Amino acid sequence: MTSQRAVPFYCPFCGEEDLRPEENGGWLCSSCRRVFSVTMIGLQLPGGVR
Repeated sequence: MTSQRAVPFYCPFCGEEDLRPEENGGWLCSSCRRVFSVTMIGLQLPGGVR
């Protein structure tokens, strides 16, 4: 497992683009002050191919 974090382009709550990394691996939105994280679950392949 890698420790790299995904970089969001905007806040999923207010749409602002001024995001700052947090110590716990999350992201702080400077506009609405919410802290959130981005998690990749996996890839969906067409037709259910595995």
